[in-house]
Amino acid sequence: MDLILITTAVITVIGIIVGAGLVFMGKKFYVEVDAREAAVREVLPGNNCGACGYAGCDAMAAAIAKGEAPANGCPVGGSTVARKIGSIMGTEAGDVTRRIAFIKCKGSCEFTSNQGNYVGIADCASAVRAGLALTDCDYGCVGLGSCVKVCPENAITVRDGVAVVNRSRCVGCGLCAKACPKGLVELVPENKQVAVQCSNRDKGPQVKKVCSAGCIGCSLCVRQCEHDAISVEGNLAHVKYENCVQCGKCAEKCPAKVITTAATLPSGRNVSGKTKAKPDKKTILWRVVCSLLIVAAVALLLSGVLNGSV
Repeated sequence: MDLILITTAVITVIGIIVGAGLVFMGKKFYVEVDAREAAVREVLPGNNCGACGYAGCDAMAAAIAKGEAPANGCPVGGSTVARKIGSIMGTEAGDVTRRIAFIKCKGSCEFTSNQGNYVGIADCASAVRAGLALTDCDYGCVGLGSCVKVCPENAITVRDGVAVVNRSRCVGCGLCAKACPKGLVELVPENKQVAVQCSNRDKGPQVKKVCSAGCIGCSLCVRQCEHDAISVEGNLAHVKYENCVQCGKCAEKCPAKVITTAATLPSGRNVSGKTKAKPDKKTILWRVVCSLLIVAAVALLLSGVLNGSV
C-alpha cells in the first residue's frame, strides 16, 4: 500500500512540475496572433494545396491579414470564401470563378494503341525525360499517374491508360497541371462546359493514324461558332472561355467528337467544408508528456503487482 501512495505522490508531483513548465514556456514564447488572421484561417477551406501560391492555409491567412495577399486569393474557396474574408478584412472581394481540372486527351485504349508494356519508374515525368512513348500518340497521356499522386482530394484516377477527373471531388488546386509533363491538364471555369479533349498538333491524317479520337483541325467548329469562342491554332482547336455561351454547336458539328460538354463540376458540392486541422506543437508536446506519465504509472503499478506489494 505504501508503494502505491508513493507512486501516486511521485506522479502527481511530476504532473504539477510538467504542467507548470508548459504554462511558463507558453507564456515566455507566446507570439501575438492577429485576430483577423485567426478568423481568416477559420474561413479558408483547409486543403493546404498551395494553389494560392503559399505553403498552405496558415501561410495564406497570415499573408491576407498583413495585406500581402488579396481576399479572393484562394481559388479553391471561390466567391463564397472570398466574400467572407472580405467582410473580415473590411475590403471588397471580387468574384472568383472556380475552376476544375480537365484532361486534354481522349486517347484511351479504345482509340489508340500501346507501343509495348512499360517496365520502369511509375512516373510520367521520368518516362518523358527518358524519351519513352507508351502509346502511338506522342502528345497523349502517359498514364503513369503523376497527377494522381499529387492530388490532395483523390480526384484523379487512370483508366485505360488515360487520367480521368472525378468532377465531384476536384477543387481546382492545379497541382495536377503542374505535375503533368505534357501539359495535358487544363483548369476549366466551373460554369463552362465546352472543352477540347485533345492535345495533338499534327495535321489531320497523321492524327488519325495514331488516334481515332484526335482533333483533325478541320475548323468546322470555328465556322459554327457565332461568338468567336473557338479557334484552331497549330492544327488544334481551343475554346476561348471568356466568349463561350455554351450553345454546344461546335460539339455537335465536330466530326471527331473530340469537343466535349462534360467538363463542369456537378452542383451542390460543399466548397466550404474543412479538413481536420493539425494540432499545434504545444498540444503535441502535452499529449506526449501525458502519454509518458500514463506509461510510467502503469509500469510502476505492474511492478508493484509482480513484487507482491499490491
